[in-house]
Amino acid sequence: MRFFILLILIYSGNIIATETCSRVATINYQEVLVDAGSGKMGEGLRFYLEKDPESKKLLNEYQERNKPTIWSASASTVGSFLVLSSLLQTNESSGLQNKNTLLYSGVMLIALSYLTSKTMKYSNEKYLKEAVDQYNKRNSPRIYFSPFKDNNGQNGVGFGVQQRF
Repeated sequence: MRFFILLILIYSGNIIATETCSRVATINYQEVLVDAGSGKMGEGLRFYLEKDPESKKLLNEYQERNKPTIWSASASTVGSFLVLSSLLQTNESSGLQNKNTLLYSGVMLIALSYLTSKTMKYSNEKYLKEAVDQYNKRNSPRIYFSPFKDNNGQNGVGFGVQQRF
């Protein structure tokens, strides 16, 4: 059971690391990576969006809101310590230091932190979409970009569970 949970945690870290490689926008019939390799989401569109002051402001706000928070980092760290400490405990402990209590609370804290950060990132996509819309109102070439696409290319709500590369 413990090995299975540890394997899931390691595997999910690898999925998170390769998540942003597929978002593209079409500009002048060319595909442009939205999340260029600089580590800032939406940075691939900065060259175009900085021509319009409103779009640039919205892009900066989008990037600022997508930065990792101290809460999510500390919750994940505490959750990891709880899981590791549960592996060192014996079943003879009772109360809050019980092996199962530490294990389940650590896993729940990590899951809560992950889901909270994912929800915040997807709710912030409206700022990038609005930045592109503001740019398209007053400038050319037009940027064709939808932050949410399913595997069939249809627009919709995305939850970040499946990604194509």
